[in-house]
Amino acid sequence: MTATARAPRITPFTCDKRPATGSRGMVVTNHPLASAAGSQMLLAGGNAVDAAVAALFALTVVEPMMVGILGGGLAHIRMADGRHVVLDGLSTAPRRATPDMYDCLSDEIGKQRDVRDRENVVGPRAVAVPGALAGWCEALARFGTLPLAEVLQPAIALAERGFTVTPYLSNCIADNIADLARDPGLAALFLRDGQALPAGTRLVQSDYAKSLSLIAETGPAALYGGPLGQALTDFMAAKGGLIGPDDLTAYRVETREPIRGSYRGHEIMGPPPPASSGVHIAQMLNILEGYDIGALGFGSPDAVHLLAEALKIAFADRAVATADPAFVKVPVARLIDKAYADERRALIAMDEAKAWSAGLAPGESNDTTHVTVADADGNVVTATQTINGLFGACTQIPGTGMLTNNYMFNFDPHPGRALSIAPGKRVFTSMAPMIVLKEGKLAFALGLPGALRIFPSALQAIVNLIDHGMSLQEAVEAPRVWTEGGVLELEEAFPETVAEALRARGHRIVRMPRIAGGMNAISFGTDGTLTGAACWRADGTPVAVSGGLARAGARFTI
Repeated sequence: MTATARAPRITPFTCDKRPATGSRGMVVTNHPLASAAGSQMLLAGGNAVDAAVAALFALTVVEPMMVGILGGGLAHIRMADGRHVVLDGLSTAPRRATPDMYDCLSDEIGKQRDVRDRENVVGPRAVAVPGALAGWCEALARFGTLPLAEVLQPAIALAERGFTVTPYLSNCIADNIADLARDPGLAALFLRDGQALPAGTRLVQSDYAKSLSLIAETGPAALYGGPLGQALTDFMAAKGGLIGPDDLTAYRVETREPIRGSYRGHEIMGPPPPASSGVHIAQMLNILEGYDIGALGFGSPDAVHLLAEALKIAFADRAVATADPAFVKVPVARLIDKAYADERRALIAMDEAKAWSAGLAPGESNDTTHVTVADADGNVVTATQTINGLFGACTQIPGTGMLTNNYMFNFDPHPGRALSIAPGKRVFTSMAPMIVLKEGKLAFALGLPGALRIFPSALQAIVNLIDHGMSLQEAVEAPRVWTEGGVLELEEAFPETVAEALRARGHRIVRMPRIAGGMNAISFGTDGTLTGAACWRADGTPVAVSGGLARAGARFTI
Protein backbone atom coordinates (compact mmCIF):
# COMPACT_ATOMS: atom_id res chain seq x y z
CA MET A 1 0.00 0.00 0.00
CA THR A 2 1.38 3.44 -0.85
CA ALA A 3 0.92 6.59 1.17
CA THR A 4 -1.95 8.90 0.18
CA ALA A 5 -2.90 12.36 1.41
CA ARG A 6 -1.42 12.98 4.84
CA ALA A 7 -3.78 13.54 7.73
CA PRO A 8 -3.32 16.49 10.10
CA ARG A 9 -1.11 15.93 13.11
CA ILE A 10 -2.96 14.54 16.10
CA THR A 11 -0.01 15.40 18.34
CA PRO A 12 1.00 19.05 17.95
CA PHE A 13 4.56 20.07 18.80
CA THR A 14 6.97 22.92 18.19
CA CYS A 15 10.69 22.68 17.48
CA ASP A 16 13.18 24.07 19.98
CA LYS A 17 16.02 24.49 17.51
CA ARG A 18 16.51 25.70 13.95
CA PRO A 19 18.24 23.90 11.11
CA ALA A 20 21.30 25.11 9.21
CA THR A 21 21.71 25.09 5.45
CA GLY A 22 24.82 25.11 3.32
CA SER A 23 26.22 24.02 -0.01
CA ARG A 24 29.86 23.15 0.70
CA GLY A 25 29.54 20.92 3.72
CA MET A 26 27.65 20.14 6.92
CA VAL A 27 28.77 18.87 10.32
CA VAL A 28 26.20 17.99 12.98
CA THR A 29 27.31 16.67 16.36
CA ASN A 30 25.98 16.76 19.91
CA HIS A 31 28.33 19.55 21.00
CA PRO A 32 29.04 22.89 19.28
CA LEU A 33 32.81 22.64 19.78
CA ALA A 34 32.90 19.21 18.14
CA SER A 35 30.87 20.55 15.20
CA ALA A 36 33.39 23.39 14.97
CA ALA A 37 36.29 20.90 14.95
CA GLY A 38 34.73 18.99 12.07
CA SER A 39 33.94 22.10 10.05
CA GLN A 40 37.53 23.24 10.54
CA MET A 41 38.66 20.14 8.61
CA LEU A 42 36.22 20.86 5.77
CA LEU A 43 37.43 24.47 5.57
CA ALA A 44 41.03 23.19 5.46
CA GLY A 45 40.21 21.12 2.37
CA GLY A 46 39.47 17.82 4.09
CA ASN A 47 36.56 15.54 3.30
CA ALA A 48 33.64 14.24 5.37
CA VAL A 49 35.73 11.44 6.90
CA ASP A 50 38.42 13.87 8.06
CA ALA A 51 35.71 16.05 9.57
CA ALA A 52 33.91 13.18 11.28
CA VAL A 53 37.10 11.82 12.87
CA ALA A 54 38.13 15.29 14.06
CA ALA A 55 34.67 15.78 15.56
CA LEU A 56 34.81 12.42 17.34
CA PHE A 57 38.19 13.15 18.90
CA ALA A 58 36.87 16.55 20.02
CA LEU A 59 33.80 14.87 21.54
CA THR A 60 36.07 12.73 23.73
CA VAL A 61 37.14 16.01 25.34
CA VAL A 62 33.86 17.95 25.51
CA GLU A 63 31.49 14.97 25.97
CA PRO A 64 33.69 12.78 28.18
CA MET A 65 30.62 11.16 29.71
CA MET A 66 29.59 9.77 26.34
CA VAL A 67 32.55 8.84 24.17
CA GLY A 68 36.27 8.08 24.43
CA ILE A 69 39.16 6.43 22.65
CA LEU A 70 38.68 3.42 24.95
CA GLY A 71 35.11 2.98 23.72
CA GLY A 72 33.65 1.53 20.56
CA GLY A 73 31.18 2.20 17.81
CA LEU A 74 30.08 2.05 14.20
CA ALA A 75 30.73 4.33 11.24
CA HIS A 76 28.54 4.10 8.13
CA ILE A 77 30.42 5.74 5.27
CA ARG A 78 29.14 6.55 1.80
CA MET A 79 31.80 7.72 -0.61
CA ALA A 80 31.18 10.11 -3.50
CA ASP A 81 31.35 7.21 -5.98
CA GLY A 82 28.39 5.49 -4.28
CA ARG A 83 30.31 2.89 -2.26
CA HIS A 84 28.91 2.10 1.19
CA VAL A 85 30.89 0.53 4.00
CA VAL A 86 30.27 0.00 7.70
CA LEU A 87 33.38 0.06 9.86
CA ASP A 88 32.74 -1.97 13.00
CA GLY A 89 34.92 -0.72 15.83
CA LEU A 90 32.76 -2.25 18.55
CA SER A 91 34.40 -3.58 21.68
CA THR A 92 35.01 -7.27 22.25
CA ALA A 93 34.99 -9.44 25.35
CA PRO A 94 38.54 -10.03 26.66
CA ARG A 95 40.10 -13.42 25.99
CA ARG A 96 39.98 -14.14 29.72
CA ALA A 97 36.23 -13.50 29.91
CA THR A 98 33.90 -16.44 30.53
CA PRO A 99 30.12 -16.91 30.17
CA ASP A 100 29.69 -17.28 33.95
CA MET A 101 32.10 -14.56 35.09
CA TYR A 102 29.34 -12.62 36.88
CA ASP A 103 27.00 -13.63 39.69
CA CYS A 104 23.55 -12.97 38.18
CA LEU A 105 20.83 -11.63 40.47
CA SER A 106 17.71 -11.87 38.33
CA ASP A 107 16.21 -13.06 35.06
CA GLU A 108 13.16 -10.78 35.14
CA ILE A 109 12.44 -8.49 32.20
CA GLY A 110 14.44 -5.33 32.72
CA LYS A 111 16.71 -6.98 35.30
CA GLN A 112 18.46 -9.67 33.25
CA ARG A 113 21.77 -7.80 33.41
CA ASP A 114 21.77 -7.19 37.15
CA VAL A 115 24.85 -8.80 38.74
CA ARG A 116 26.33 -8.79 42.19
CA ASP A 117 28.24 -5.61 43.13
CA ARG A 118 27.39 -4.12 39.70
CA GLU A 119 30.61 -5.61 38.36
CA ASN A 120 29.44 -5.29 34.76
CA VAL A 121 28.66 -1.59 35.26
CA VAL A 122 31.39 -0.01 37.38
CA GLY A 123 35.06 -0.89 37.74
CA PRO A 124 37.70 -2.86 35.83
CA ARG A 125 35.66 -6.06 35.29
CA ALA A 126 33.11 -4.04 33.30
CA VAL A 127 35.67 -3.01 30.68
CA ALA A 128 35.73 -4.64 27.24
CA VAL A 129 38.56 -4.43 24.70
CA PRO A 130 38.40 -0.94 23.15
CA GLY A 131 37.82 -0.49 19.42
CA ALA A 132 37.05 3.21 18.96
CA LEU A 133 40.59 4.47 18.35
CA ALA A 134 41.31 1.66 15.91
CA GLY A 135 38.06 2.35 14.07
CA TRP A 136 38.61 6.08 13.73
CA CYS A 137 42.20 5.72 12.60
CA GLU A 138 41.26 3.06 10.04
CA ALA A 139 38.48 5.26 8.66
CA LEU A 140 40.92 8.12 8.30
CA ALA A 141 43.65 6.00 6.71
CA ARG A 142 41.32 4.34 4.19
CA PHE A 143 38.89 7.10 3.31
CA GLY A 144 40.25 10.40 4.64
CA THR A 145 42.64 12.88 3.06
CA LEU A 146 44.33 14.65 5.99
CA PRO A 147 47.06 13.31 8.33
CA LEU A 148 46.07 12.08 11.78
CA ALA A 149 48.19 14.74 13.48
CA GLU A 150 46.23 17.52 11.78
CA VAL A 151 42.85 15.94 12.49
CA LEU A 152 43.74 15.66 16.19
CA GLN A 153 44.75 19.28 16.66
CA PRO A 154 41.31 20.67 17.65
CA ALA A 155 40.85 17.98 20.31
CA ILE A 156 44.35 18.51 21.69
CA ALA A 157 43.74 22.26 21.93
CA LEU A 158 40.43 21.76 23.72
CA ALA A 159 42.04 19.41 26.24
CA GLU A 160 45.07 21.67 26.82
CA ARG A 161 43.29 25.01 27.03
CA GLY A 162 40.00 23.77 28.43
CA PHE A 163 36.40 24.49 27.53
CA THR A 164 33.33 25.74 29.35
CA VAL A 165 31.23 23.06 31.04
CA THR A 166 27.65 23.05 29.76
CA PRO A 167 24.61 22.51 31.99
CA TYR A 168 24.13 19.16 30.22
CA LEU A 169 27.61 17.92 31.24
CA SER A 170 27.19 19.29 34.77
CA ASN A 171 23.88 17.46 35.15
CA CYS A 172 25.43 14.22 33.92
CA ILE A 173 28.18 14.57 36.53
CA ALA A 174 25.59 15.27 39.23
CA ASP A 175 23.68 12.12 38.29
CA ASN A 176 26.81 9.99 38.80
CA ILE A 177 28.57 11.60 41.76
CA ALA A 178 28.72 8.42 43.84
CA ASP A 179 30.38 6.33 41.11
CA LEU A 180 32.73 9.12 40.02
CA ALA A 181 33.83 9.68 43.62
CA ARG A 182 35.15 6.08 43.76
CA ASP A 183 37.90 6.94 41.25
CA PRO A 184 40.51 9.50 42.43
CA GLY A 185 41.28 10.77 38.93
CA LEU A 186 37.65 11.29 37.97
CA ALA A 187 36.81 12.83 41.34
CA ALA A 188 39.61 15.36 40.91
CA LEU A 189 38.49 16.15 37.36
CA PHE A 190 34.72 16.40 37.71
CA LEU A 191 33.95 17.10 41.38
CA ARG A 192 34.54 20.15 43.57
CA ASP A 193 34.10 19.61 47.31
CA GLY A 194 32.10 16.49 46.55
CA GLN A 195 29.71 18.26 44.19
CA ALA A 196 29.40 18.28 40.40
CA LEU A 197 31.53 20.72 38.46
CA PRO A 198 29.12 23.61 37.90
CA ALA A 199 28.13 24.84 34.46
CA GLY A 200 30.36 27.69 33.34
CA THR A 201 33.49 26.19 34.88
CA ARG A 202 36.54 25.80 32.63
CA LEU A 203 37.58 22.15 32.41
CA VAL A 204 41.21 21.44 31.50
CA GLN A 205 42.40 17.86 30.83
CA SER A 206 46.19 18.06 30.69
CA ASP A 207 46.91 14.33 30.99
CA TYR A 208 44.47 13.55 28.22
CA ALA A 209 46.04 16.23 26.01
CA LYS A 210 49.35 14.40 26.36
CA SER A 211 47.72 11.09 25.40
CA LEU A 212 46.16 12.64 22.32
CA SER A 213 49.50 14.20 21.39
CA LEU A 214 51.15 10.78 21.65
CA ILE A 215 48.51 9.34 19.31
CA ALA A 216 49.13 12.21 16.90
CA GLU A 217 52.83 11.28 16.85
CA THR A 218 52.66 7.48 16.75
CA GLY A 219 49.13 6.63 15.57
CA PRO A 220 46.87 3.92 17.02
CA ALA A 221 49.95 1.87 17.99
CA ALA A 222 50.14 4.15 21.04
CA LEU A 223 47.25 2.11 22.44
CA TYR A 224 47.44 -1.19 20.56
CA GLY A 225 50.89 -2.27 21.71
CA GLY A 226 52.31 1.05 22.91
CA PRO A 227 52.59 3.01 26.17
CA LEU A 228 48.90 3.86 26.46
CA GLY A 229 48.06 0.19 26.08
CA GLN A 230 50.66 -0.69 28.67
CA ALA A 231 49.10 1.77 31.12
CA LEU A 232 45.68 0.22 30.47
CA THR A 233 46.77 -3.40 30.89
CA ASP A 234 48.90 -2.64 33.95
CA PHE A 235 45.86 -1.04 35.57
CA MET A 236 43.69 -4.02 34.64
CA ALA A 237 46.22 -6.46 36.11
CA ALA A 238 46.45 -4.49 39.35
CA LYS A 239 42.71 -3.99 39.79
CA GLY A 240 41.23 -7.32 38.72
CA GLY A 241 40.31 -6.41 35.14
CA LEU A 242 40.58 -8.94 32.32
CA ILE A 243 42.18 -7.03 29.42
CA GLY A 244 45.73 -8.14 28.63
CA PRO A 245 48.31 -6.99 26.06
CA ASP A 246 47.27 -9.84 23.76
CA ASP A 247 43.71 -8.48 23.65
CA LEU A 248 44.95 -5.14 22.37
CA THR A 249 47.38 -6.46 19.77
CA ALA A 250 44.77 -8.92 18.47
CA TYR A 251 41.99 -6.36 18.06
CA ARG A 252 40.79 -5.78 14.49
CA VAL A 253 38.23 -3.43 12.96
CA GLU A 254 35.67 -5.34 10.90
CA THR A 255 34.54 -4.07 7.50
CA ARG A 256 30.90 -4.94 6.84
CA GLU A 257 28.32 -4.44 4.10
CA PRO A 258 25.22 -2.50 5.14
CA ILE A 259 21.77 -4.06 5.29
CA ARG A 260 19.56 -2.77 2.47
CA GLY A 261 15.80 -2.50 2.75
CA SER A 262 13.11 -0.66 0.79
CA TYR A 263 10.20 1.49 1.91
CA ARG A 264 7.81 3.43 -0.30
CA GLY A 265 10.34 4.07 -3.07
CA HIS A 266 13.31 4.68 -0.74
CA GLU A 267 16.34 2.49 -0.11
CA ILE A 268 17.05 2.21 3.63
CA MET A 269 20.64 1.33 4.58
CA GLY A 270 22.00 0.55 8.03
CA PRO A 271 24.61 -1.55 9.82
CA PRO A 272 24.38 -5.35 9.95
CA PRO A 273 24.77 -7.67 12.99
CA PRO A 274 26.07 -7.44 15.61
CA ALA A 275 24.11 -4.18 15.19
CA SER A 276 20.35 -4.57 15.42
CA SER A 277 19.39 -1.47 13.49
CA GLY A 278 19.80 -2.39 9.84
CA VAL A 279 17.94 -5.69 10.15
CA HIS A 280 15.15 -4.61 12.46
CA ILE A 281 14.49 -1.18 10.96
CA ALA A 282 14.06 -2.93 7.60
CA GLN A 283 11.82 -5.52 9.30
CA MET A 284 9.62 -2.89 10.98
CA LEU A 285 9.31 -0.79 7.84
CA ASN A 286 8.23 -3.91 5.95
CA ILE A 287 5.45 -4.39 8.51
CA LEU A 288 4.39 -0.72 8.43
CA GLU A 289 4.40 -0.63 4.62
CA GLY A 290 1.12 -2.54 4.68
CA TYR A 291 -0.65 0.45 6.26
CA ASP A 292 -1.26 4.00 5.08
CA ILE A 293 0.66 5.54 7.97
CA GLY A 294 0.57 9.05 6.51
CA ALA A 295 -3.21 9.04 6.27
CA LEU A 296 -3.49 8.02 9.92
CA GLY A 297 -1.76 11.23 11.01
CA PHE A 298 1.30 11.70 13.19
CA GLY A 299 0.62 10.87 16.81
CA SER A 300 -2.84 9.37 16.24
CA PRO A 301 -3.79 6.39 18.42
CA ASP A 302 -3.78 4.13 15.36
CA ALA A 303 -0.35 5.31 14.21
CA VAL A 304 1.19 4.98 17.69
CA HIS A 305 -0.43 1.56 18.19
CA LEU A 306 1.08 0.27 14.94
CA LEU A 307 4.51 1.61 15.90
CA ALA A 308 4.26 -0.09 19.29
CA GLU A 309 3.23 -3.45 17.82
CA ALA A 310 5.98 -3.32 15.17
CA LEU A 311 8.53 -2.51 17.88
CA LYS A 312 7.39 -5.41 20.04
CA ILE A 313 7.63 -7.81 17.09
CA ALA A 314 11.15 -6.65 16.25
CA PHE A 315 12.37 -6.88 19.84
CA ALA A 316 10.91 -10.36 20.24
CA ASP A 317 12.90 -11.54 17.20
CA ARG A 318 15.99 -9.57 18.20
CA ALA A 319 16.24 -11.32 21.55
CA VAL A 320 16.83 -14.71 19.95
CA ALA A 321 18.42 -13.85 16.63
CA THR A 322 20.70 -10.79 16.64
CA ALA A 323 24.26 -11.08 17.98
CA ASP A 324 27.86 -11.30 16.77
CA PRO A 325 27.58 -13.28 13.50
CA ALA A 326 30.96 -14.88 14.19
CA PHE A 327 29.34 -16.67 17.16
CA VAL A 328 25.62 -16.83 16.34
CA LYS A 329 23.92 -17.61 13.03
CA VAL A 330 21.72 -14.61 12.35
CA PRO A 331 18.83 -15.23 9.89
CA VAL A 332 19.18 -11.84 8.19
CA ALA A 333 17.46 -12.83 4.93
CA ARG A 334 14.43 -14.17 6.79
CA LEU A 335 14.13 -11.15 9.09
CA ILE A 336 14.16 -8.59 6.26
CA ASP A 337 11.99 -10.65 3.90
CA LYS A 338 8.72 -8.88 3.05
CA ALA A 339 6.92 -12.23 3.12
CA TYR A 340 7.97 -12.69 6.76
CA ALA A 341 6.64 -9.18 7.48
CA ASP A 342 3.34 -10.23 5.90
CA GLU A 343 3.15 -13.17 8.33
CA ARG A 344 3.80 -11.00 11.35
CA ARG A 345 1.52 -8.17 10.17
CA ALA A 346 -1.39 -10.57 9.76
CA LEU A 347 -1.31 -11.17 13.52
CA ILE A 348 -1.63 -7.48 14.49
CA ALA A 349 -5.01 -6.43 15.90
CA MET A 350 -5.82 -2.73 15.59
CA ASP A 351 -7.99 -2.74 18.71
CA GLU A 352 -5.72 -4.74 21.01
CA ALA A 353 -2.17 -4.53 22.34
CA LYS A 354 -0.51 -7.94 22.18
CA ALA A 355 2.38 -9.67 23.90
CA TRP A 356 4.67 -10.96 21.14
CA SER A 357 7.02 -13.93 21.10
CA ALA A 358 9.78 -14.54 18.58
CA GLY A 359 8.72 -15.75 15.16
CA LEU A 360 12.08 -17.52 14.80
CA ALA A 361 13.88 -20.37 16.49
CA PRO A 362 16.62 -19.17 18.89
CA GLY A 363 19.85 -18.86 17.21
CA GLU A 364 22.74 -1.75 26.39
CA SER A 365 23.15 1.97 28.06
CA ASN A 366 21.68 5.33 27.04
CA ASP A 367 24.92 7.21 26.96
CA THR A 368 26.35 7.49 23.51
CA THR A 369 27.03 10.20 20.93
CA HIS A 370 26.50 10.60 17.22
CA VAL A 371 27.92 12.66 14.36
CA THR A 372 26.55 13.18 10.85
CA VAL A 373 28.83 14.80 8.27
CA ALA A 374 28.62 15.53 4.54
CA ASP A 375 30.98 17.34 2.19
CA ALA A 376 30.46 19.07 -1.15
CA ASP A 377 31.69 16.07 -3.14
CA GLY A 378 29.03 13.66 -1.89
CA ASN A 379 30.98 11.86 0.85
CA VAL A 380 28.83 11.17 3.92
CA VAL A 381 29.61 9.78 7.37
CA THR A 382 27.05 8.85 9.99
CA ALA A 383 28.79 7.46 13.07
CA THR A 384 27.60 6.42 16.52
CA GLN A 385 30.21 5.96 19.24
CA THR A 386 30.15 5.34 22.99
CA ILE A 387 31.86 4.27 26.18
CA ASN A 388 28.46 2.71 26.93
CA GLY A 389 27.23 4.05 30.28
CA LEU A 390 27.58 7.62 31.51
CA PHE A 391 31.34 7.97 32.07
CA GLY A 392 31.69 4.28 31.09
CA ALA A 393 32.95 2.16 33.94
CA CYS A 394 33.61 5.37 35.95
CA THR A 395 37.29 4.50 35.93
CA GLN A 396 40.19 6.55 34.58
CA ILE A 397 43.57 5.08 33.64
CA PRO A 398 46.02 6.99 35.89
CA GLY A 399 48.29 9.47 34.16
CA THR A 400 46.53 9.21 30.78
CA GLY A 401 43.18 10.94 31.18
CA MET A 402 41.52 8.02 29.37
CA LEU A 403 38.09 6.91 30.60
CA THR A 404 37.26 3.21 30.30
CA ASN A 405 34.13 1.77 28.73
CA ASN A 406 31.66 -0.52 30.52
CA TYR A 407 30.71 -2.43 27.37
CA MET A 408 30.59 -5.77 29.23
CA PHE A 409 27.16 -4.63 30.42
CA ASN A 410 25.83 -5.21 26.88
CA PHE A 411 26.33 -8.95 27.16
CA ASP A 412 23.78 -11.21 28.79
CA PRO A 413 25.52 -12.41 31.98
CA HIS A 414 23.55 -15.68 31.84
CA PRO A 415 25.37 -18.48 29.95
CA GLY A 416 23.92 -20.34 26.99
CA ARG A 417 22.16 -17.51 25.16
CA ALA A 418 22.66 -15.63 21.90
CA LEU A 419 24.01 -12.60 23.77
CA SER A 420 26.05 -14.45 26.41
CA ILE A 421 29.70 -13.67 27.02
CA ALA A 422 32.38 -15.49 25.01
CA PRO A 423 36.09 -14.66 24.66
CA GLY A 424 36.61 -12.34 21.70
CA LYS A 425 32.88 -11.90 21.05
CA ARG A 426 31.75 -8.48 19.87
CA VAL A 427 29.10 -6.67 21.84
CA PHE A 428 25.75 -6.34 20.14
CA THR A 429 24.43 -2.84 19.76
CA SER A 430 21.33 -0.82 18.89
CA MET A 431 23.39 1.88 17.15
CA ALA A 432 21.65 3.10 14.00
CA PRO A 433 23.85 5.21 11.72
CA MET A 434 21.36 5.23 8.83
CA ILE A 435 21.52 6.50 5.25
CA VAL A 436 18.44 6.70 3.01
CA LEU A 437 18.46 7.01 -0.78
CA LYS A 438 15.69 7.89 -3.22
CA GLU A 439 16.12 6.89 -6.85
CA GLY A 440 19.75 6.15 -6.10
CA LYS A 441 20.47 9.63 -4.76
CA LEU A 442 21.12 10.70 -1.19
CA ALA A 443 17.95 11.70 0.67
CA PHE A 444 19.02 11.90 4.31
CA ALA A 445 21.40 10.50 6.91
CA LEU A 446 20.77 10.35 10.65
CA GLY A 447 21.57 8.74 13.97
CA LEU A 448 21.39 9.23 17.73
CA PRO A 449 22.37 7.84 21.15
CA GLY A 450 19.97 6.04 23.46
CA ALA A 451 20.77 2.33 23.96
CA LEU A 452 17.83 0.01 23.18
CA ARG A 453 15.81 3.06 22.19
CA ILE A 454 18.22 4.07 19.39
CA PHE A 455 16.96 2.13 16.41
CA PRO A 456 13.25 2.48 17.32
CA SER A 457 13.80 6.26 17.44
CA ALA A 458 15.66 6.20 14.11
CA LEU A 459 12.76 4.25 12.64
CA GLN A 460 10.31 6.90 13.83
CA ALA A 461 12.37 9.68 12.24
CA ILE A 462 12.39 7.80 8.92
CA VAL A 463 8.60 7.38 9.13
CA ASN A 464 8.24 11.07 10.04
CA LEU A 465 10.15 12.09 6.92
CA ILE A 466 8.67 9.64 4.43
CA ASP A 467 5.09 9.11 5.66
CA HIS A 468 4.31 12.32 7.52
CA GLY A 469 6.23 14.70 5.24
CA MET A 470 7.97 16.46 8.12
CA SER A 471 10.87 18.83 7.70
CA LEU A 472 14.22 17.51 8.90
CA GLN A 473 14.05 19.63 12.05
CA GLU A 474 10.55 18.39 12.83
CA ALA A 475 11.53 14.78 12.21
CA VAL A 476 14.39 14.78 14.73
CA GLU A 477 12.48 16.74 17.39
CA ALA A 478 9.09 15.02 17.11
CA PRO A 479 7.76 13.20 20.21
CA ARG A 480 8.82 9.55 20.42
CA VAL A 481 7.46 6.27 21.72
CA TRP A 482 9.11 3.09 22.94
CA THR A 483 7.91 -0.18 24.40
CA GLU A 484 9.37 -3.10 26.35
CA GLY A 485 8.03 -5.53 28.91
CA GLY A 486 4.40 -4.61 28.30
CA VAL A 487 4.95 -0.89 28.97
CA LEU A 488 4.46 1.74 26.26
CA GLU A 489 6.52 4.85 26.92
CA LEU A 490 5.16 8.13 25.53
CA GLU A 491 7.04 11.41 25.62
CA GLU A 492 5.14 14.12 27.43
CA ALA A 493 4.18 16.01 24.24
CA PHE A 494 1.60 13.37 23.34
CA PRO A 495 -1.89 14.58 24.41
CA GLU A 496 -3.66 12.73 27.17
CA THR A 497 -6.48 11.90 24.77
CA VAL A 498 -4.05 9.79 22.75
CA ALA A 499 -2.76 8.10 25.91
CA GLU A 500 -6.33 7.27 26.98
CA ALA A 501 -7.16 5.78 23.58
CA LEU A 502 -4.08 3.58 23.79
CA ARG A 503 -4.93 2.49 27.34
CA ALA A 504 -8.31 1.36 26.03
CA ARG A 505 -6.47 -1.03 23.68
CA GLY A 506 -4.56 -2.59 26.54
CA HIS A 507 -1.31 -0.58 26.47
CA ARG A 508 0.22 0.22 29.88
CA ILE A 509 1.26 3.85 29.43
CA VAL A 510 4.25 5.46 31.12
CA ARG A 511 4.91 9.15 30.52
CA MET A 512 8.56 10.07 29.88
CA PRO A 513 10.27 13.47 29.69
CA ARG A 514 12.66 12.08 27.05
CA ILE A 515 13.03 8.90 25.01
CA ALA A 516 16.55 8.21 23.71
CA GLY A 517 19.05 10.98 23.09
CA GLY A 518 19.91 13.86 20.81
CA MET A 519 19.33 12.90 17.19
CA ASN A 520 21.20 14.72 14.45
CA ALA A 521 20.66 14.47 10.73
CA ILE A 522 21.42 15.85 7.28
CA SER A 523 19.08 16.01 4.31
CA PHE A 524 20.22 16.42 0.71
CA GLY A 525 18.33 18.73 -1.63
CA THR A 526 18.12 18.11 -5.36
CA ASP A 527 19.81 21.51 -5.91
CA GLY A 528 22.87 20.52 -3.85
CA THR A 529 21.67 22.21 -0.66
CA LEU A 530 22.56 20.46 2.59
CA THR A 531 20.31 20.91 5.62
CA GLY A 532 21.52 19.94 9.08
CA ALA A 533 19.37 19.51 12.18
CA ALA A 534 19.91 18.53 15.82
CA CYS A 535 17.19 18.01 18.42
CA TRP A 536 16.45 19.43 21.86
CA ARG A 537 17.51 16.30 23.74
CA ALA A 538 21.25 17.18 23.73
CA ASP A 539 23.66 20.05 22.98
CA GLY A 540 23.49 19.22 19.26
CA THR A 541 24.63 21.90 16.81
CA PRO A 542 24.71 21.91 13.00
CA VAL A 543 27.51 23.89 11.34
CA ALA A 544 27.06 24.61 7.65
CA VAL A 545 29.73 25.58 5.14
CA SER A 546 28.81 27.70 2.12
CA GLY A 547 30.61 30.17 -0.09
CA GLY A 548 34.00 29.06 -1.33
CA LEU A 549 37.09 30.34 -3.08
CA ALA A 550 37.20 33.36 -5.36
CA ARG A 551 35.99 32.99 -8.94
CA ALA A 552 38.74 31.74 -11.26
CA GLY A 553 40.82 34.56 -12.63
CA ALA A 554 39.61 37.09 -10.07
CA ARG A 555 42.13 39.84 -9.25
CA PHE A 556 42.09 42.70 -6.78
CA THR A 557 43.08 46.04 -8.23
CA ILE A 558 43.11 49.55 -6.83
